[in-house]
Parts: sequence; C-alpha cells; structure tokens
Amino acid sequence: MSTVEAEVRVSEEAAGAATPTVRIRPSRGWISLDLKQLWEYRELLFFLTWREIKVRYKQTVLGAAWAILQPLFTMLVFTLFFGRLAKMPSDGIPYSVFSLAALTPWTFFSNGLNQSANSLVGSANLLQKVYFPRLAIPISAVLSGLVDFLLALALLGGLMLVEGIVPGRNVIWLPFFVALGFATALGVGLWLAAMNVQYRDIRYTIPFLTQFWMFATPIAYPSSLLPQPWRTLYGVNPMAGVVEGFRWALLDAKTAPGPMILVSTAIALLVLISGAYYFRRMERTFADIV
Repeated sequence: MSTVEAEVRVSEEAAGAATPTVRIRPSRGWISLDLKQLWEYRELLFFLTWREIKVRYKQTVLGAAWAILQPLFTMLVFTLFFGRLAKMPSDGIPYSVFSLAALTPWTFFSNGLNQSANSLVGSANLLQKVYFPRLAIPISAVLSGLVDFLLALALLGGLMLVEGIVPGRNVIWLPFFVALGFATALGVGLWLAAMNVQYRDIRYTIPFLTQFWMFATPIAYPSSLLPQPWRTLYGVNPMAGVVEGFRWALLDAKTAPGPMILVSTAIALLVLISGAYYFRRMERTFADIV
C-alpha cells in the first residue's frame, strides 16, 4: 500500500470517528398534538385541500354540479315519500325547505367523514416518501368539502326565496353550527382514518355507519317528536344538534335546540380531541403499515 493511500484511509477513519451518530426512535405512549408544527405547515395544508378539490371533479361530466344534485335529489325523494305519502310533520315549515335545511349540513358531514376516513390509505405514496404533520391529510379532506357545502347552501337559499322564507337574527349562529359539523366529521374521521390503516375492512363499515347515522339524525323528521328529557339526550348524536341548529338559524323554527346544543357540542369536542390523540399515537406506524 502506498503512503498516499494509507494517508487517505487514515483521514477517512478519522472523519468517520468524528461524525456524530443520530438514532431516530419512535415515541412511546401518548404524545402531544403539536398543533404549532401543523400551523407551520399551513401552506402544505392549503395545497392538500386544493388537490382534494381538483381530484374530486377531475374527468367528471357535471363537475361541481354534483354538490347541488346530491342534496337536491335526496330532498325530492324525502319530500315525496316522507312529506307527501307519510305526512311527516315539519314544524310548520314547507317540507322541501325543512328537509333541505337538514340535508345541507348532513351532506357536508357524510362526505367529509368518508373522505377523511380513506385519506391515509389513498395517500400511501406520500406518507412513505416525505415527512409532514400527518394530521394535515384528514383535515384537508374535510376542508375540501366546504366548497360543496357553499354550493348546497346557495341552493337552499334559492329554495327559501321561492317559499318566501327570510332568515331572522338567529342566522348569526350559523357559523357555529358549521364549525360543530366540521368538528364532528373530523373527529370521527380521525378515528376511522387511523383504524383504516391497520384494519382495511373498516372501509366496508363506513357506508353502513353513515346510512344508520342519517336515519338516527332528525333529517326526515323533527326532533320535536321526542318529549323532554329525551330530546336533550338526543344531543348525544352531535349531528342532531347541527341539523336542528341549522333549521333554527335559517328557518326560525319554533323548536329551538336549547340544551341539545350543549350536549352535542360536548360530545363533538370529546370525539375530536380523543380522535386527534388516538391519531397521533398511531401515527408512528402509518408509513410501515399503509
């Protein structure tokens, strides 16, 4: 071995010895939500939301019109079978407006739940390549539904004008009920998204869950059919509070949500916070399993 080769090898060994070793280990137990880091990645959250919106209507014939057609045709079916044939009471409100006022937040919730529950599996390649706060994926899936929600809300506003219904001062509470529906969709979506990575049969239970949940929510019927205190306990279903809140805020329904809203808000926050912590706890396994 020449003197030059020996000097090069010694230099490499010396450099290797001086190089610090960093060992990355997964965290253990319950960890913080680290919302500060999520805020630092807010630009990525915006682009993920925009990607969800574009992918949803890419190569579709009707495009964003589906956001209007889905609640519209459901409203027509409900009006025919529940309003005309079954003579379901509607608290003195035309049944078409009564049902559409409930279907507008419900469609936002159900689509957000489905999108967020399948968001991690659908972004498997992204999870395995780069690091970023994984919470951004289900959050962007729910946020993307706000565009559809605004279009459906415009449809509801047009039908209200046709029926001669003008919102009163209660309409100032509408953003709160939108936020409550968002929190419910995201909370349940976080639970299902984390579970769906490990147990792929979760995706088959989601359509059944949303269908059962819809009939357990006062969409086709008013919650006033229930006497107290059962009507307050009905708020354990957070979407019951959201739906009744929408009718009260937009249509000035006589049956104000009252204590039901307090119960719905408490349950929605509980589901959201617990879902976020469970999601963060399981986050360490996503890239390996997905």
